Amino acid sequence: MRDDSESAPAVPDGYVDIPFVVEPNYAGWRLDRYLCEKIRRMDLERVRGIILRGVLCDEYRLKPSTPVYPGLTFRIRRPASQEPVTPTELPVVFSDDWLLVLDKPAGLPIHPTARYHKGTLVTLLRERFGERFAEPAHRLDRETSGLVVCGRTTESCRVLGGLFLSRDVHKEYLALCEGQPSEDTFVVDAPIAEGTDLIRIAVRIDPVVGKPSRTRFQVLQRFMHGDAPFALLRCFPETGRQHQIRVHLREAGFPLVGDKMYGPDPGYFDRFSKHSLEPEAWARLRLPRHALHAERITFPHPGTGETVTFASPLPDDLKDFISG
Repeated sequence: MRDDSESAPAVPDGYVDIPFVVEPNYAGWRLDRYLCEKIRRMDLERVRGIILRGVLCDEYRLKPSTPVYPGLTFRIRRPASQEPVTPTELPVVFSDDWLLVLDKPAGLPIHPTARYHKGTLVTLLRERFGERFAEPAHRLDRETSGLVVCGRTTESCRVLGGLFLSRDVHKEYLALCEGQPSEDTFVVDAPIAEGTDLIRIAVRIDPVVGKPSRTRFQVLQRFMHGDAPFALLRCFPETGRQHQIRVHLREAGFPLVGDKMYGPDPGYFDRFSKHSLEPEAWARLRLPRHALHAERITFPHPGTGETVTFASPLPDDLKDFISG
């Protein structure tokens, strides 16, 4: 297999190249729209400016309107900055000729972003297994732990992308929330729209322009941590909106433990992003990451069509919080 790093020109001192390989489920997307999906902290205008200044591609010059196709490889060159440390472990839950299922640790972003370029799940995959060994078929937030399904062939990625879009994938999450719901089961049915006045990458409940969104919740355990009440919930998202479980729990009055975006204070995320979140705020959050774990996933195997289920145990940091 060809090693792209051997033939690519050297990166100038003080710069870093962020590589991208287009997945099958993005076939036909405009390049600017694709990059907005991958680098969600950047708005469309900024992404177009980056493209116009030059995206590194061995095949031809790319424009914002260029349609992307599966396997298209390109790089964005940017000034190097101190990248935050991220986990390096990548436990494999299952692997065959079609699938690779990973148990992503909290704190590991899936794709390269404006802030993370080396410490990502995609980068670790390529370092350990080689280029195009597998591509993630969906995303989890950086702070969310748990199962990530990857396709190992072009056809597998195409099929998996269709399954996620058609809601033929059944997902269950475990969450630690503030407060204790009085009912053992409850439902939040509230439309979700993208963007808020304070945070562009956040979502909001909006009955006018929001998309239909529904999540079922089951209380598994009620417990005390210190002198405050909390609960362990099983979450069943029936739609697949960005940050759905997190914003629905806030809407229900039981925000996720450790959630800087939808938790106790809307200003936490801005100060966290600027590395200026004060000790009192960290104490109020109680955990350094939001307490959400992708625990179980069920879907038709893209090769055989048989139903497969994979599970991941609750990680130690969330177990420790429950035990107090």
